Amino acid sequence: MDWSSFHRLIDIYDYLTYLENTYPQIVKLIKIGWSYEGRPLYVVRISSASSPDTNPAIWIDGEIHAREWISSALATYIIHQLVEVDGNAGLWSNVDWYIMPMMNPDGYQFTHTKNRLWRKSRSISGKFCRGVDLNRNFGYKWGGLGAGRIPCSETFRGPAAFSEPETAAVSEFIQSKSTKIKVFLTLHSYGQLILLPWGYSYPAVYPPDYDELLALAKNAASKFARFKYSVGNTVELLYTASGNSADWAKSIGIKYTYCVELGNIGTYGFVLPPSLILPICEDFFPALKVFADKAATTTN
Repeated sequence: MDWSSFHRLIDIYDYLTYLENTYPQIVKLIKIGWSYEGRPLYVVRISSASSPDTNPAIWIDGEIHAREWISSALATYIIHQLVEVDGNAGLWSNVDWYIMPMMNPDGYQFTHTKNRLWRKSRSISGKFCRGVDLNRNFGYKWGGLGAGRIPCSETFRGPAAFSEPETAAVSEFIQSKSTKIKVFLTLHSYGQLILLPWGYSYPAVYPPDYDELLALAKNAASKFARFKYSVGNTVELLYTASGNSADWAKSIGIKYTYCVELGNIGTYGFVLPPSLILPICEDFFPALKVFADKAATTTN
């Protein structure tokens, strides 16, 4: 595995399997379900604990939108740094990490073989159209503003909340760990933004602990050296997005939930040159210590 090119799905999955086989004392590859087209959905657990669910935890996912390749590249880079770089062992000494680099494997495969800018899943969602926007399919304020009602829409919400096997599997797994997960990061591109709940309402509304979430996000953003990130409410910085995963995670009691839109700010759009993979990943990684420290000390 390297971060000088974007990799195909099989290479990413082979890398995760290699890590589990090579570092069985800290890495466990958990199959949480299957995609619509029958591809496995994997979560990587990184932990020093002798038994599961004894430490506070952080959740990170990538590739919920198929064309956002940098999100899965960063997720695998984080896994690599945590597992294969000895100097980072302190990050998992008292915090567990649950990292899902590939939430939408069907869509990702499709972007490599047919349509580079495909966004949705690949389920049959209408007579002429395919796919559901998985980030409009979560079951909190599902079907509201910013979620498409028509199957051909880029933001089609699906026929019901958690109608898709991908979101159903992810939500079931996260709920099983929700009392331990203290920080939730869902990786997207592009825009260089750290977005906070809520995303379902215009004008924007805020959770009661918004100031605490904002302070942590600003602290994390201060660690970025090369790429400047803006921090704020989803609706105010981007747009409404009912049924998104970060809102749902917040709704079930995970305190610190964020959607991160990675670099760039529009020069390349979704088609990021491979030469920027490593700079974006290296720039982001120091912020993880901020999130890890907060997860380790958050009791509620």
